[in-house]
Amino acid sequence: MFNRYKVGQLGEDYAKTYLQDKGYRIVAQHHTSQWGELDIVAKKSNKLVFIEVKTRVGLGKGYPFEAVTRTKVRHLMRSIQYFLLKNDYRGYKLSLDVVSVLLNQDYTLKQIKHYETLLPNL
Repeated sequence: MFNRYKVGQLGEDYAKTYLQDKGYRIVAQHHTSQWGELDIVAKKSNKLVFIEVKTRVGLGKGYPFEAVTRTKVRHLMRSIQYFLLKNDYRGYKLSLDVVSVLLNQDYTLKQIKHYETLLPNL
């Protein structure tokens, strides 16, 4: 049986493969700050994408993306600002995306959806 951490890690692995297949280049994973963690940071052409990965086994607690609350977004925005302060990515369009990973009971991939949101320049 998988614990919550392992389910999350499996979801991030599925998301990473999905994104790479779509032409994204991963530049950072698990970037932490005092406000939280950025699961995946990736680049595609002139866009820098901060990706929050949410994973669920079944729909007993709703769809994975529904766990991204207003409070979570506020923490992610602060983490993004910190990341940009520490790294030179001027001139890139910015996006905060959610990859929603739904697993079957045997932990195989049932569904993956990518929700894209362009951010105003920070």
